[in-house]
Amino acid sequence: MRKILRHTYSVCPVCLKRIPAVHAGCGKEVYIEKKCPEHGDFSTIIWRGLRDIEAWRGGLPPIAEGENENCPQACGLCSEHKQGTCCVLLEVTKRCNLNCSFCFAEGGTAEDIPFETIKARLKALAVPGKTLVQLSGGEPTVRDDLPQIVAAAKEVGCQYVQLNTNGIRLAEDEGYVRSLAEAGLSFVFMQFDGMDDSIYRALRGRDLLWVKQKAIDNCTRHNLGVTLVPTIVPQVNTQDIGNIIRFAVSQSPIVRGVHFQPVSYFGRIPTMPSDDQRFMLDELLEAIEEQAGALVPKDSLLPSRCDHPLCGFHGDYIVMPDQSLNPLHRANNSNFGTTTADQNRSFIGSKWQRPKVENAEEPESKPYFDSFDSFLRRIRTHSFTLTAMAFQDAGNLDLERLRRCSLHVFDDGRFVPFCAYYLTSHTTTPR
Repeated sequence: MRKILRHTYSVCPVCLKRIPAVHAGCGKEVYIEKKCPEHGDFSTIIWRGLRDIEAWRGGLPPIAEGENENCPQACGLCSEHKQGTCCVLLEVTKRCNLNCSFCFAEGGTAEDIPFETIKARLKALAVPGKTLVQLSGGEPTVRDDLPQIVAAAKEVGCQYVQLNTNGIRLAEDEGYVRSLAEAGLSFVFMQFDGMDDSIYRALRGRDLLWVKQKAIDNCTRHNLGVTLVPTIVPQVNTQDIGNIIRFAVSQSPIVRGVHFQPVSYFGRIPTMPSDDQRFMLDELLEAIEEQAGALVPKDSLLPSRCDHPLCGFHGDYIVMPDQSLNPLHRANNSNFGTTTADQNRSFIGSKWQRPKVENAEEPESKPYFDSFDSFLRRIRTHSFTLTAMAFQDAGNLDLERLRRCSLHVFDDGRFVPFCAYYLTSHTTTPR
């Protein structure tokens, strides 16, 4: 039996015009339903019913009717946006050394952005002592001057500089890794889709597992923390989620966590999606529980408190000497109130950046801490996070979620929520 659970706004997947939408329950599943006067009715699944959606949402109020009618077509941060900027994404190139099946930025075309233009944009976006800037593309490491861009970001006061990368050049050119570290790079956000090369052939077009390991090894030698970033695609790598987590833990302390991104259908996509081609946030939670087992304790993955709860989750751990995960927060002892963008940025920076500590390893024979000082030392050196971000596309875009976005793309003076910036019409011919 169909039941209306919530009213919101979305866009027509064809013309991208703003239209009213509802969350409709059908059994345990929840769909976003909408009707465009020109292009008809649309329905997209947003929750499989493997968790209680209302409990997960945590009491956030629905979007108010009659709010900014220009959202998301003229999106920048308006007075009705509910969250500040945690992370700023800055594209430095459209070029890429892969041709992936899924690419939100449609990398591989055009030329690099001039260095002087990037310097000016960094100066415009930076809040000294605060900003976390993500250097993205395309593939940023195709630029020989990327270390100079990192240095420029630090010069204008960016507290953290993150590299979004596929890891190929980090594997092939250790001198380049050294230059990035010396320039002040804070941490690496590396594409990592699984533990079998058949996965990389399906998603990225070539064998890449050895590349990922080599990139991690080179980052280890230059003290750059790495967070692994899997794009999770049904029928491709949903079965490898537990293996990814176990591998990441085995690479601690250089690997600082895993950031899952269930597939979204924008940018370059192979086909328009049916509901069985989507992977919901609650499916990801269930898969972690089933595949990782006791490694990831139950109730240690909590709804996002910075972005909208339906956008993601976070889990905060210490990697123990026996390679188990000790959760620092659990659902029964955590405050489910919202956090500010500044608080979230501080959390990210403290967890993903690898500290420069000599001889920080605890003896492998010690399964527990023998003092509070050793506990604090282990937190500092062996922090580990499990996080997720479920990006939205034209099929499932929900303005209630978009209004709480804290990941913003810098676009010539505007800070644009990520999912609004990369929104793609579903009439786009796949490339």
